[in-house]
Amino acid sequence: MAEYGYVRVSTREQNEARQLAALRKWGIRKRRMVLDKQSGKDFQRPGWMGLMERLQPGDLVVVESIDRLGRSYEEILEQWRTITRDKGADLLILDMPMLDTRAKGQDLTGKFISDMVLQLLSYVAQTERENIRRRQAEGIAAAKARGVQFGPPPMTTTPEFDAAAQEYRAGRLSVRQAADLAGMKPSTFYKKIGILFPQWKKEHLERQI
Repeated sequence: MAEYGYVRVSTREQNEARQLAALRKWGIRKRRMVLDKQSGKDFQRPGWMGLMERLQPGDLVVVESIDRLGRSYEEILEQWRTITRDKGADLLILDMPMLDTRAKGQDLTGKFISDMVLQLLSYVAQTERENIRRRQAEGIAAAKARGVQFGPPPMTTTPEFDAAAQEYRAGRLSVRQAADLAGMKPSTFYKKIGILFPQWKKEHLERQI
């Protein structure tokens, strides 16, 4: 049986020393420690992927805290299943001693605890998703009741801009001249033309070809 330690930190936090120290104190050898130092959204991490490839039934994966397994309960649940069910290995969370899938005795085994934890994590994950959706819906409803408008505000024009835009489309004014007439910078005028009248902008580009 091989014992591995897994450490995960993002590029913004430099606290791997704490995790490494906890693993060394528990007894993990340096050559069996796996470190991922990046903040990916999923488990496409070189260290973790390599560990999963060489993990054998009966091996043990030790991590300092359960959030090192993933950034969400769904990720944690998925990786827990991968280790304990797909790989047939064991998992130990140092700061939560009850999360230890190794055999605990004749009447209560680590696998039974694993199943209970999986059910708990599944429930928490589902509850978390439902609460997020409920809070989002309540927040949107409350904002609408206060008259809050969602999305970008509608773009308005002025008579000066409309006149300048017509002259620009007819080819009687350049962008700079039309912008001066509209009272705005050339870049702002051209951008506004592109948003309000994208076909005009296309026609202008075609005339230049």
